[in-house]
This record gives sequence, structure tokens and C-alpha cells, in this order.
Amino acid sequence: MSTLELLSEHACFGGVQRFYRHDSAQIGLPMRFGLYLPPQALTPRAAKPVPLLVYLAGLTCNEETFAIKAGAQRVAARYGVALLTPDTSPRGANIPGEAESWDFGVGAGFYLDAVQAPWSRHWRMESYIVKELLALVAEQLPVDRARAGIFGHSMGGHGALTLALRHPGVFRSVSAFAPIAAPLRCPWGQKAFSGYLGPERERWRGHDASELMTTHRQPPYPNGILIDQGLADKFLLEQLYPEAFEGACGAVDQPLMLRRHAGYDHGYYFIQTFVEDHIAHHVERL
Repeated sequence: MSTLELLSEHACFGGVQRFYRHDSAQIGLPMRFGLYLPPQALTPRAAKPVPLLVYLAGLTCNEETFAIKAGAQRVAARYGVALLTPDTSPRGANIPGEAESWDFGVGAGFYLDAVQAPWSRHWRMESYIVKELLALVAEQLPVDRARAGIFGHSMGGHGALTLALRHPGVFRSVSAFAPIAAPLRCPWGQKAFSGYLGPERERWRGHDASELMTTHRQPPYPNGILIDQGLADKFLLEQLYPEAFEGACGAVDQPLMLRRHAGYDHGYYFIQTFVEDHIAHHVERL
């Protein structure tokens, strides 16, 4: 178990917003993450650890983005849940073109384990989150790994849906803001999957939420999945494809609340507006 280095701590709505760094065995590089602990996790009288919500951010973001922009700590403090925000990607691997390619998909983590060089050495975000980070945080901090939910935005919405579908025993609830719901169909997904997974499209299907849902014989989340999508989102038509995921859920009778909102775009003002609904969705299921 690696040692956590506390980088900063900030009082916030009776709890604390912290940022940590540690040496990751899965990634092979130092990684950072944020953790909001509500006041219920800090009292010496706390009978048990608090539930944990994992939030996965999108392209060009890091472990600070959600903590700074979403305004979620106020809600998390009221409900008594912790918020874990991993960084989106490995950093400092010194792969040629790494930094320049983030906006296009390759270089950004996409919450999968790459199998193609040069990315396969460090780009292991799925194993990092599911096998390492959750255990590390639960071992050293007052959070309950058995009551974990996952949500995310855009590339992180893709990650939340796919990790939830690939590891249903790990996460008890799932939701997403404007997820890349069918990456096989969109330029972002095709670029990333080609770089990380190679040309074999059958391998890609295992990391596409719409394709994954159709592999289930019964609803994997019978208590429902929540997705919010802005109709003024400039990426909606070419990159996101929520209707593909909606159809896949319908095919296996998976309850889905897909809410479409006129006037809302792809940014964090949209997330701020509906983040309380998402935290409440998870709390009801945890």
C-alpha cells in the first residue's frame, strides 16, 4: 500500500477538501487525487465510514476541476458522503506527442487499460481506479468502499458508465453528465481506442457503454441510471450519442432516466445546476 502525501487541505462546509499525491503501482508514475470529507467523517463519534462517490472528469481536466467548479461540497456535506476525484490521466510519462494529443483523445486517460505501445506501460486508468485507488482510500481514510457509487462528465461520463458496467460488484450506483455514450461511433472514441486498443474493433466494444449494456441478460442496475444532457451542447450530435445508450437500456429493460435540458451546454454551469440531483440519486441507492 503506497503512502499518501497530503498536498493541501481546505475547510469547506464543515468538512475538508483535500488533495493528495501517491506513487501508483498500476500507473508506474505519481498520481494525484482530490477527496472531500464531509463533517460526518470527521467527528470522533462517527460510528462508521461514510459512503463514497467517485467522480470522473473529462478531457483537459484534472483532480481539481470538479472540486473547484461543481459546487458539490455543500450538497455532499448535507448528505454525509465523500467525493473522490481522481486525475483523468497519467502525467509525466514523456511519450512523444503526449501533451499535444490530450484534446484529441489519445493522451487523455479514457478510463481504460491500454494494450498498445507506447501507451500500455502507464495508461492503466481502469485498473488504477478499480484495483488500486479505491482500496488505498478506503484503507487510509474514513470512507466505505462497500457503499461506493460512480459518476462523471463527458469522457468521465463514459468512464463512469463503462466502469460501472464492467465492475457492477464494485459500484452500487451510477450516473453521468453528457457522457460519451457510444465511443465506437464518435471521433473522440475512435481516436482514443485506435491509439490505446489497436485496430481490432471487437476489443473496442468492451469499452463502449452502449455496446456493454446489450451484453447483459438482465438490468445491471435495477434501481436506475441517471443521465443529464444539455440540448445546447455543441458536442451532442457528433460525439455523445445518448440515444444509443437509451436504446441499449431499453433492449435489456434497464431503468434509465435520461433528462434532456433545453439551453444547457457542455460546461460546468450545467453540472452545477444538476449536481444535487446526482448526489441525491446515489445517496438513495447507497
